[in-house]
Amino acid sequence: MHLFAPVMSFFGFGQSADIDIILNDAETRKKAEHKSEDGRKDKYFLFYDGETVSGKVNVTLKYPGKRLEHNGIKIEFVGQIELYYDRGNHHEFVSLVKDLARPGELTQSQTFDFEFTHVEKPYESYTGQNVKLRYFLRATVGRRLNDISKELDIVVHTLSTYPELNSSIKMEVGIEDCLHIEFEYNKSKYHLKDVIVGKIYFLLVRIKIKHMEIDIIKRETTGTGPNVYHENDTMAKYEIMDGAPVRGESIPIRLFLAGYEMTPTMRDINKKFSVRYYLNLVLIDEEERRYFKQQEITLWRKGDIVRKSMSHQAIIASQRFEGSSNPEKSQTPSNAEEDS
Repeated sequence: MHLFAPVMSFFGFGQSADIDIILNDAETRKKAEHKSEDGRKDKYFLFYDGETVSGKVNVTLKYPGKRLEHNGIKIEFVGQIELYYDRGNHHEFVSLVKDLARPGELTQSQTFDFEFTHVEKPYESYTGQNVKLRYFLRATVGRRLNDISKELDIVVHTLSTYPELNSSIKMEVGIEDCLHIEFEYNKSKYHLKDVIVGKIYFLLVRIKIKHMEIDIIKRETTGTGPNVYHENDTMAKYEIMDGAPVRGESIPIRLFLAGYEMTPTMRDINKKFSVRYYLNLVLIDEEERRYFKQQEITLWRKGDIVRKSMSHQAIIASQRFEGSSNPEKSQTPSNAEEDS
C-alpha cells in the first residue's frame, strides 16, 4: 500500500492538489434551507437574480516542493436542469466561464480571484420528484489525464412584486337536485406566507355529507409530447367540517400557508418542467362517495424592500422579475430581502 500511493501520483493518477471555493461575502450572506434529492435539508448561500457572484479559488498543493503541471485553471457559473428519467443530459440555461490561469505549472499553493458580474439567474432553485434545477460554481484544474475539480452549490430565490390583478375565486359545486354549494376565496394569487381566506355556502343539501376538506395539491409536470410525466403531491389538508351541514349554513376558511413547504408557481421553466398549485375541495358522503372541485392558484415569493439608492445593477435585475414593468415597483436585489 505504501509503495502504491507514490506510484499513482507519479503517473498522474492521484489527486495532487485540493481546491476550495470561498465566496467574498461568505461571512455575511444569508443562507437558505433547500431539500436535496434524498430528502435531506441543507443550508446553502442564497442569491437573487442580477446579483454579482465573486470570491476566491484556493489551489493547495498536497506535496510541497513538487510542481503541478496543468492545462489551465478556470471557474464556471452554471445553471442547469436535470430530468431524472434522462440522467445523462444536463440542460444548461446559464453557463459562464472565467479563465484563472493559462496552461503552465504551479510550484506552490496559489489563490485566484474571480467575479461574475450581475449574473442572470432567471429561475428558482428546485428539487422535485422528477426534476432538479440547480446553480453551482465549478473550479477546475485541467490535467492531461484527470482534471481536478470542485463544485459549490448555491440557492436562488425569485422575488416578485404584488400582483395588480388579483381577483377573487368563486366556484359552484352541484349535483342536480341533490347538492348545491358555492365557495369563494378572497384572491387567486398568494405569497408563500399568505393566508387563504374564504367562505363556503350550502344552498341545497339533500345528500348526507359526513366530511369536507380543502387540500393544496402541487402538480409537477416534466417532459413534452408523449413523454409527459405528472406527479401530484398533497402539500396541505384543511378540515372544513366533520358532520352534516344544513341548508343556508356558511363556513369560514382560514388556511395559513407559512407552515407548509412550497415553492412559487413555476410555469414552463426553460420548456422542461412546470410546478403548479391547486385548491382541491373534497366532499365525502355517508356512502364514502367523493366529490371534487379543483381550482388553480398562483403562489409567489414576496420580498421586503429596504429602500436605498437604486444601483444600475438593481435596476437591470429588477426588470427581470415576474410581473414587474417598472423599477419603482420591483424588488431590488442589492437592497431586497425576503419577507420573513
